[in-house]
Amino acid sequence: MMIGITGTPGTGKTSVARELERRGHIVVWIKDTIRDYVLAEDRDRDTLVVDVERWAEEFPPIDGIVEGHLAHFLPCDRIVVLRCRPDVLQQRLLPRGYAPEKIAENTEAEALDVVLVETLEERPEDTILELDTTEQTAPECADRIEQFMRGKLPSSYGHIDWTDYLVLD
Repeated sequence: MMIGITGTPGTGKTSVARELERRGHIVVWIKDTIRDYVLAEDRDRDTLVVDVERWAEEFPPIDGIVEGHLAHFLPCDRIVVLRCRPDVLQQRLLPRGYAPEKIAENTEAEALDVVLVETLEERPEDTILELDTTEQTAPECADRIEQFMRGKLPSSYGHIDWTDYLVLD
């Protein structure tokens, strides 16, 4: 079974995946698989432009976990979308040295449910688990993901609403 862990940068994907790896799960890090699919690099925004369609078509299925912002584009059996309250997400992103515009772009995307919406467009609804990492530790999130993997936690999404964090001009 291939499980994807996706979410906006800063929601905890790497921390949770490291915890799952520590527990003995096989984890593939998307950043290690996209080199041959990079079309361009936008240095001003610290962003790679990836041929996602070709990458997803050529990605070899695994029995384990795939971690990364693009995991929801893969033919995973189940997808976990990690979420984080935008004000907390901003604080998580500041130490990364991102430009203020990139931080604003990511917090806005989180408030607008961008990754969840993309996931719903790609995957059957009964294969998606949305987890709020704002006040949960990586081990707590890993526990819930393992329950979801075993079928002991049902698909659940759409219960997080951060539209109040949107700043309207």
